[in-house]
Amino acid sequence: MTPASRCAAAIELLTAIKGTDKPADRIIAEYLRERRYMGAKDRQAVLAHVYSVIRNRMAVEWWVARASNVESSPRAALLAWLVLGDGLAPDAMADLFCGRDYAPRLLRDDERKLVEALSGKPLHPAEQPPPIAANCPEWLAPYLERRFGGDFLEEMAALNQEAPMDLRVNTIKTSREAVVAELAKHGIEARPTRLSPWGLRLASRRPITGLDVYREGLVEIQDEGSQIVSLLTDAQAGQFVVDFCAGGGGKSLALAVAMRNKGEIAALDISMRLTRSGPRIKRAGAKIIETHRLTVHDPWLTQHRGSAHRVLVDAPCTGTGAWRRDPTARLRLTPVELERVTVVQRQVLREAADLVKPGGRLIYATCSLLREENEDQVEWFLGHQTEFVAVPVKKVWAELIKRPCPAEGPYLVLTPKRHETDGFFVAIFECLGVAG
Repeated sequence: MTPASRCAAAIELLTAIKGTDKPADRIIAEYLRERRYMGAKDRQAVLAHVYSVIRNRMAVEWWVARASNVESSPRAALLAWLVLGDGLAPDAMADLFCGRDYAPRLLRDDERKLVEALSGKPLHPAEQPPPIAANCPEWLAPYLERRFGGDFLEEMAALNQEAPMDLRVNTIKTSREAVVAELAKHGIEARPTRLSPWGLRLASRRPITGLDVYREGLVEIQDEGSQIVSLLTDAQAGQFVVDFCAGGGGKSLALAVAMRNKGEIAALDISMRLTRSGPRIKRAGAKIIETHRLTVHDPWLTQHRGSAHRVLVDAPCTGTGAWRRDPTARLRLTPVELERVTVVQRQVLREAADLVKPGGRLIYATCSLLREENEDQVEWFLGHQTEFVAVPVKKVWAELIKRPCPAEGPYLVLTPKRHETDGFFVAIFECLGVAG
């Protein structure tokens, strides 16, 4: 493909993404699957255009509206990015948008004026409103400013970058050192993660699902922050542990490692996704995991009331901490969805608390950075569940992870800027009496 035809493909993809509520990566996967003729370099170049526009969408649209009468569109956004982000000159833009040999159609007069007006301009000038510079919906900015304060723009810039690729080593089967050596045979560089003793971070994103190291269950793809959530559950061999919102089962697999495959893990969720996790569990050799799809008023919850040593609640949330992985999610989030999810979180906490036995622990985690889903929910929970007390994360960390704890208060908040992980929140509670 020529540079011009790559731009045409990027516009086509951006148009498809804008026209749906599906996550961008799903649309991209479908698009590429239908175009297997595209080489690796072509795909890389097209996706670089696409993700650059997505991660800077609000800034480029601000510039398009400010500098011209050109209607907002994926094409206009790419035009603006190529000038503002990639620094292309007007002549180079005219060569790309020439209308020949699969190139985008010829620049109109108003588009040429836009390119000339943007030439030499910074993407983020001083007068640009902070939410625009942060690529953050205006309604959501106060919520994130409540979390970050004066670090808002820097934290949001980190949240707007591509996420690294982390692996969790399955120490039931192997060691980090052995996996590093095996990956090196395939030219893949990996180094130990900064916080998680299970983790490896690849020097660059590489496909690994076709390698023996993955097919044999020696590693799982899992962000370092997610690994830390599983570690802080402090699941021990021989215990009965509940993964209350198990999703695809990734944290259940990590819990099985912590328990040395001894005890019992009940992986629960309302999603069909959990019912498809069997092959993944088998590949990892996690023999202690039983999955159960929850229904309304499920008798399983009554039968197991007050029986669990540990209950991990990786609660449904807005996912603001995972925006690096789905940069279009910020534009799909609404105030109504935030309100809905906070109600669900309280319901989940009530149900999960009933499962904890006296002396057991409830671990509440989200991949959200909003206080409304984190500290505010903790305050509500402790006000309504008097049988529980908060256990400082630093105390549990010191017992489990032999490196400095990044928690600045009783709870753990991880952010891409400060910790190079996805955004996560973790609170730990201990049951002093019969839950309920």
